[in-house]
Amino acid sequence: MKLASLKHGRDGRLVLVSRDLRRAVDATHIAPTLQAALDDWERCAPELQEIYTELNAGDAPGAFGFDEGACAAPLPRAFQWADGSAYVNHVELVRKARGAEMPESFWTDPLMYQGASDEMLGAREDIVAGSEDWGIDFEGEVAVITGDVPMGTDALAARRHIRLLMLVNDVSLRGLIPGELAKGFGFFQSKPASAFSPVAITPDELGSAWQDAKVHLPLLSSLNGAPFGKPDAGVDMTFDFGQLIAHVARTRNLVAGSIVGSGTVSNRQGTGHGSRIDEGGVGYSCIAEIRMIETIRDGKPATPFMRFGDRVRIEMQDARGASIFGAIDQQVRRAGS
Repeated sequence: MKLASLKHGRDGRLVLVSRDLRRAVDATHIAPTLQAALDDWERCAPELQEIYTELNAGDAPGAFGFDEGACAAPLPRAFQWADGSAYVNHVELVRKARGAEMPESFWTDPLMYQGASDEMLGAREDIVAGSEDWGIDFEGEVAVITGDVPMGTDALAARRHIRLLMLVNDVSLRGLIPGELAKGFGFFQSKPASAFSPVAITPDELGSAWQDAKVHLPLLSSLNGAPFGKPDAGVDMTFDFGQLIAHVARTRNLVAGSIVGSGTVSNRQGTGHGSRIDEGGVGYSCIAEIRMIETIRDGKPATPFMRFGDRVRIEMQDARGASIFGAIDQQVRRAGS
């Protein structure tokens, strides 16, 4: 199934979206919001699936044209937003960029931070920042939405609690990160609101691309219309989504509607440092990585972080080139403008 939340109140209005992202149909008679559907998934999922089948067959009464720009985030606010760093290559590069060594334990124990979940941005909402000096960066990721997960659930069992998948732009303010982490208490101001794809999908929509709790497809990103990255989300993912969920649930229960992110999708490529698309590589899912490569190669970074007016687009396509989740397409805007 493909589900979306049209902008309506604080928590959106639930709709089902056709597989080709062209049509939608109201689903509020089954559940008024996506969170309500997740809270009662055993009842709601079969009823939603029935209407989804009708929608794809062209038989759903009341169907209308789907507009990605009318969508809020699938969960406009969530009970939990825990973002991991499953692609350890990304962790290694970014830590090097700020002069920090990477402990060996990072290869066996996932990194995770608890993000702000009171405001999730829709796929077309602006990235708002107070200053370009903050080092505005995008981070292309995949995320899952869980059902209820009991404390102590192991990694294999955790896979059964995955309800939906989305794409994420986990915006980072690189200029603020070093000062915050130096305090020893983690991210806060340096991690503003994240944006999510227009549509959330059940794992079966991915077919054979969903294996071992990983998405085996390229994550496409562009900056100001130029291709920036196409790393495969199933390659070099050190921790699968089952492992990430189990890590979060080690000491707590997770409630239905919890979001767990993969961290920035990153492929090692060749030497382990990767390469740009225009150099024959798969590129990157954030600016920080390419700046680190430039520093290693040239002694200093050359690629600037995003400026006001810049636009980033993040998307994933199936084998036929059709968009799966719809696109995150955001412009950077000065606060107050």
